Amino acid sequence: MDMQPMVELWRGGRLESQHAGHAVIWGEGGMVEAWGNPAAIIYPRSSCKMIQALPLVESGAADAAGLSDRHLALSCASHEGAALHVEATGRWLAGLGLSESDLRCGAHEPYDRDERLRLIRAEEKPCQLHNNCSGKHCGFLTMTRHMKADPEYVELDHPLQRAIRQVTEEVCQETVAGHGIDGCSAPNFATSLAGLARAMQSFAAARDTGDARQRAMARLRDAMATHPEMVAGEGRACTELMRAMGGRVAIKTGAEAVFVAMIPEQRLGLALKIADGGTRASEAAVVALLVRLGVLEAGHPMAQKRLPGVQRNWRGLETGELRLATGFA
Repeated sequence: MDMQPMVELWRGGRLESQHAGHAVIWGEGGMVEAWGNPAAIIYPRSSCKMIQALPLVESGAADAAGLSDRHLALSCASHEGAALHVEATGRWLAGLGLSESDLRCGAHEPYDRDERLRLIRAEEKPCQLHNNCSGKHCGFLTMTRHMKADPEYVELDHPLQRAIRQVTEEVCQETVAGHGIDGCSAPNFATSLAGLARAMQSFAAARDTGDARQRAMARLRDAMATHPEMVAGEGRACTELMRAMGGRVAIKTGAEAVFVAMIPEQRLGLALKIADGGTRASEAAVVALLVRLGVLEAGHPMAQKRLPGVQRNWRGLETGELRLATGFA
């Protein structure tokens, strides 16, 4: 099946750009709706961080380390590197008797403007705590210590990564289609869109009265929805949209225009990929699907911020329109 056009930019009455991709909504009885090719293989990138965090919670390592739900939200985060994220990851490592140098995610400038300006004024360089994946890596280190495993936890044959591969296959209900190395140096296991949506449905349907896997899924999902500021940051889609939905839905983006959503009240999972990697399209598309499912008000300012609409230039002149493509959402 071909890709589905999803978001278009029109200028002067002419189609200027088009973003196509794939999306799947999965329910308790199977696939509810799909656009494009549900069997398309993708790297979920950071959209699968709650799957990567499952061994941490399911094994009991999170409780043994005294992690709060705020920590768990941070373990699923692609954060801004704001002061609250840097301080939280630093305290987390200190509580483990570890330091920033034990991380294997690498350093980059924080996306948060205030923290970036602070570093410039102080003539300081960013450290690994500023990495948007440092919370996930704190979770990796917590699990590695619990397993008494080698500190090089991002290696493909490390016991932690083997556990993550196994749990990925179990919740996606398919064999992973190989792996790539993510921006933070950890393996990222390839899945189909349908498999990723199945996994999100499992998280959506999980209850804290179930078995260890169910409880772990429910706890991670609810931690994200309850602490959206830890998952991304101010101005970011994940944080603003989860706030807009009042904690009823947990969502997560990934690099190269991937988005997932877990909708507990409908027991639905959603997975979306824009083929060209365009963030403006993935945000517009996921908002359109959340509105379609009735969990996000189209008129909410955070939805309007990302839904297609009139485009204006720096002088305020109308230059074109971003639209949902015919046949999508």
